[in-house]
Amino acid sequence: MDSSTLLFSAFCIFSVIFLSSATRPDDDLIRQVTDEVVSDPQILDARSALFNAEVHFRHFIRRYGKKYSGPEEHEHRFGVFKSNLLRALEHQKLDPRASHGVTKFSDLTQEEFRHQYLGLRAPPLRDAHDAPILPTNDLPEDFDWREKGAVTEVKNQGSCGSCWAFSTTGALEGANFLKTGELVSLSEQQLVDCDHECDPSDARSCDSGCNGGLMTSAYQYALKSGGLEKEEDYPYTGKDGTCSFNKNKIVAHVSNFSVVSIDEGQIAANLVKNGPLSVGINAAFMQTYVGGVSCPYVCSKRNLDHGVLLVGYGAAAFAPIRMKDKPYWVIKNSWGPNWGENGYYKLCRGHNVCGINNMVSTVAAI
Repeated sequence: MDSSTLLFSAFCIFSVIFLSSATRPDDDLIRQVTDEVVSDPQILDARSALFNAEVHFRHFIRRYGKKYSGPEEHEHRFGVFKSNLLRALEHQKLDPRASHGVTKFSDLTQEEFRHQYLGLRAPPLRDAHDAPILPTNDLPEDFDWREKGAVTEVKNQGSCGSCWAFSTTGALEGANFLKTGELVSLSEQQLVDCDHECDPSDARSCDSGCNGGLMTSAYQYALKSGGLEKEEDYPYTGKDGTCSFNKNKIVAHVSNFSVVSIDEGQIAANLVKNGPLSVGINAAFMQTYVGGVSCPYVCSKRNLDHGVLLVGYGAAAFAPIRMKDKPYWVIKNSWGPNWGENGYYKLCRGHNVCGINNMVSTVAAI
């Protein structure tokens, strides 16, 4: 075989993994895109996947209940879907320890995804005290607040840029659990509707419901207002509304909040001692993320655009295709349980990947 033929074959052949089901053919979605040739019956040749993109798109529509206004929008979304298959391939090359493929966001452009599902406003954190330095010599090798009952179920922010509100409630839910021994789901909608707190370092950067916000500003709001209601008393709607906060229904109160050092040992120590932590990250690889430990070769540490909740860490996770182990953080997201690993994201530890160390805060409850 001559060199031109080899180059052509390398360009044309990559693999796709299917999550298959004997009773649910609509579950046959591409779960991983890779440029490796792997002898596995669930992996298809790329040419087959691209030639049958319409079939995969129909499966995608059925699985996620997608509805389009007419043939024109259907065709537009199909084009975006095919572009995102290629983008998932690029992400797979840059992030080989994780799996990237079709997700429920595969019919959205990058700009649509950013506008609808991100929403972190990330100025310097100058409005909170620095957390005290904690000892790190006796930290457990693995730790997970889910196992200790401090984390509520995965929630879904919908197409509202309220990630910051979910990160805030998650941290306060954990802090309230440590204080009272009771896990109570708190109201994100209260923050969306009522919190218009501005960051002291930038008066233009104010919490603005579905248009974005900042976790430390939300802590400040909760401190001033007296606290947060239960989610069931002030339920989430996924859109901006009129504030209907009732002080008589407050169930969780903020005592204080602090900014944690960028040192990963201190982040782990604060996580173990103080409960789940609010963090900001760069979500560049999350639109196509399916599972595994994400550790991209290139991911900006400065462009933090998504607020999430750090709930644990692990010493190593095994990637069966790549035959690698990697320590990781366990991150609770707010895009529902049908994204990522049942709503969770694993991001590798040790290198400030995607800026995970740069915006970490802890809150204490009264």
